[in-house]
Amino acid sequence: MLKALYAGRGPVPQDVIDAVPFDRPSLMQGQALVAVLAAPINPSDVLTLTGEYGILPPLPAVGGNEGVGRVVELGPDTHGPGVGQVVLLPAGIGTWATHVVAPAAQLIALPNNADPQQLSMLTVNPPTAALLLRDFVSLHSGDWVIQNSANSGVGSYLVQLAALRGVKTVNVVRRESAVAGVKALGGDVVLVDGEDLAERVKDATGAAVIGLGVDAVGGSATMRLAACLSEGATIANYGALSGEACMVSPRELIFRDIALKGFWLARWYRITPPAEVQALLGELAGLIAQGKLHTPIQATYDVAQIKQAITAAAAGERSGKVLIVPKQEA
Repeated sequence: MLKALYAGRGPVPQDVIDAVPFDRPSLMQGQALVAVLAAPINPSDVLTLTGEYGILPPLPAVGGNEGVGRVVELGPDTHGPGVGQVVLLPAGIGTWATHVVAPAAQLIALPNNADPQQLSMLTVNPPTAALLLRDFVSLHSGDWVIQNSANSGVGSYLVQLAALRGVKTVNVVRRESAVAGVKALGGDVVLVDGEDLAERVKDATGAAVIGLGVDAVGGSATMRLAACLSEGATIANYGALSGEACMVSPRELIFRDIALKGFWLARWYRITPPAEVQALLGELAGLIAQGKLHTPIQATYDVAQIKQAITAAAAGERSGKVLIVPKQEA
């Protein structure tokens, strides 16, 4: 058994983490031993290794905040998903490992016949995309939304979820090589960011009313997004890939009544009743199982290859997610 452990943080994320062996644990009542099937490496995971994320776990820690596994053993007198059941792992449990010990009551059963690699990304990006579309502006079929970082994990889910609702998307990317991938997912309009973005959006949409902008970049990209929106629209910011604070001019805020709001999924999980959380995750898991919701995967790595995996995930130009997929015992 292996786990990806880090005891410090530093500017080069792959340098602070190593795959270390551990013995099969003895289970207590209420616990389950779960073999990890797949676990993604998200941008927040990389920022956690460098010490730049908003919340940092105590050290030492096992990397990985989400993933799926298969129950292999239950503790004595323990009730929960049965042995052999595919389950969603609790958030923040340290999923970059061959096996994890989890509270059985916190495991959520998932469809056994669905792709575990796609299911492994259920906890973070799909609900983020769904809530960005649901909780900021009342959207109806035929409405338009604009987002930047459209080739990201959240961006790819947002395109698909919007299409399922009949909502049209303008998708802004930062490089020409990302355009084709977003179009293949169903993006209605895909444009490379630039100073004349507002004019190109106007031309591509026929000057459509756009009431929601979704921003993951910050800095001047937020300003360019604001310029594309209609009067009284809202920008929902959920990230700062540029490393800069969001910029919105007084003209947009005052004279065009553009609102800038933030979204953090961790807070939503903290304040939302468990039944509502499970309902949303269940709905999204169903769409994944039906093949209606997916995201591109660039590469998979075993736990033993954690340094190579982090290097790939932290690279500036990728064509999909990087996953930890532990080798299964024969």
